[in-house]
Order: sequence, then C-alpha cells, then structure tokens
Amino acid sequence: MSDFLSPKDLRLIDAFLEMMSAERGAAKNTLEAYGRDLKDYGEFLASQSAGFDRVSSDQIRSYIASLNAQGFATTTVQRRISAVRQIHQFLFAENLSRENPADIIESPKSARALPKVMSHEDVDVLLESARQRVLQSKGKKRLEAARMRCLLELLYATGLRVSELVSLPRAVLRQDSQLIVIKGKGGRERLVPIGDAARRAVSEYLDLAKVRGERLFLESSFMFPSRGKAGHLTRQHFALGLKQLAIDAGLDGEKVSPHVLRHAFASHLLSGGADLRAVQQMLGHADISTTQIYTHVLDERLRAVVENHHPLSKSGKTS
Repeated sequence: MSDFLSPKDLRLIDAFLEMMSAERGAAKNTLEAYGRDLKDYGEFLASQSAGFDRVSSDQIRSYIASLNAQGFATTTVQRRISAVRQIHQFLFAENLSRENPADIIESPKSARALPKVMSHEDVDVLLESARQRVLQSKGKKRLEAARMRCLLELLYATGLRVSELVSLPRAVLRQDSQLIVIKGKGGRERLVPIGDAARRAVSEYLDLAKVRGERLFLESSFMFPSRGKAGHLTRQHFALGLKQLAIDAGLDGEKVSPHVLRHAFASHLLSGGADLRAVQQMLGHADISTTQIYTHVLDERLRAVVENHHPLSKSGKTS
C-alpha cells in the first residue's frame, strides 16, 4: 500500500506516529492501527493528486464518502476519521501544513453498542465448572485446569484487560497483598484490589506448579509462562480455553470471552452500588466516558424491570 505514497507523506506519517508514541504513550497495537488507517487515507489522497500537507476539506469528505460506499461499519469510519483529524491537527500545530482542513469535518453519528454482559448466575456456573475441572483432573491436566481456574478467578475479580492478565509478572501477586499494581495502556500504572477467592486460586495454582517441579514455570518470571515467543500464555490460547470451558459448563461458547468477563466485572460492580470513578480506576480507563457505557447497561435493565413489573406499563392497564 505504501508504494503509492510519496516519500514526503510517509515521513509525515512516521513523524505523527513518533509523536503518538513519545508524547501520548500509545501502545504498539494502537500505533499499527493508526499506521494502516493513515496509509489507506494517503493512498486515497495520492489518487486525487493531493497529499497530507495539501488537501482540502472537500477531498477529506470525498474520502469519507468512499469509505461509506465500500460498506465500512460506522465504527470503522469513525476510527479512520479520528486518525485523519489527529494527523492534520499535528501537522498544523508543527507548522508542517498551512491549515487544518479536517477541523470542520463531522463524524457520522451512531448509537454506541452496549457491551455484552454475562449474568451473575452464568458467571457462577463458569467458576464452578472451572473448580470441578481441577478436582476431576490428574497430572499435567490438573495443572492446566488450575491455571484456567486461576485466570478466570483473576479476570472476574479484577477486570483486567486480557493482555494484562496473561502477561502478569509473578512478582505482582504476593501472598498477603490485597492490591496488585498493573501496568496498562501507555505505561500507566494503577492499583487493583484482589479478593479472597482469586488469591486462593492463585495460591493453589502456584503450589501445584511447584509440587510438579515444572521447569518452564520455575525458570520464568511470568505467572502464566509459555514456550512461545512472548514467554507467556497468549490471549488467543486463553480465549479458546475459556470458550471450551463455557461449552463444557452448558453455556453458549460464542457469548463467553475474556472481554465479556471484563464487562461482567464492571457491570456487576455498578449494579452492586460501586462508584463509577472507582470502576474507572480499576478498569484503567483514561476517560470516564468510556466507563459510562456500563451505566447504559444498567439503564436497560431498569427499563426492563419497569416494563415487566410496573402496572401502568402492562397492556390493557390504564390510570
């Protein structure tokens, strides 16, 4: 794709990505996504005989129209518009362009998708299934079952991102600690409380690994070591194992994932009366508006309660 871009436009993309990394602490995946989106945008500009420092607002609108014509989802279009806005803001601020042509561009509006959330009952079923698997397994299978239970208990107890969970250093989980320090997006650190059930699962998993004398475990600094390139369990491996556990527990495997359990952690806390700011801190959200999506889940539940149980909401009832 980059073969269609001028060396100058490639340098401008690189300068923007370097700023995002150095000044905003953008994660590697975020930088890669920005790079792909901006190269696609740059290719469109090249087809219009334009470039990042010589483009009009109308040409940007034409780019957005081309995205819509290709059938991209609204969320994808919004993400790409965000990338376009940010690079033009950067170029203008750095005097690399005379104006900011994206300043007056509006994003397409769409309803924000509500996160999928498991019920308390389904989470309990999943946790119990994980515990029973440990009791019923032997040898290496028992250690694998204990690891899955540990991952599951930790995830539901802390709401960690799956990337944070699978790469946990063993040192953060000390035996008597009520809190763990998590290094999240952009290198930001946060404190997350860990409950008794999760601590017991961690202790039992560690004890079992030591008893078995697992060399891989003993030589690694990770809580969930692996022989793979990363040195720890991958997100994909955990997600597949979790899906199979859900199926074995009689749940719909397509509706259970690490991210769904993170949503369950947040929504169950809020439904129990937790403070929104506290949940924001534990989830590691930089902006509270990201956390507020979970209040919409509660709004939907409250609306359902009123519609199902309030006498005036039932058909045939009048005041």
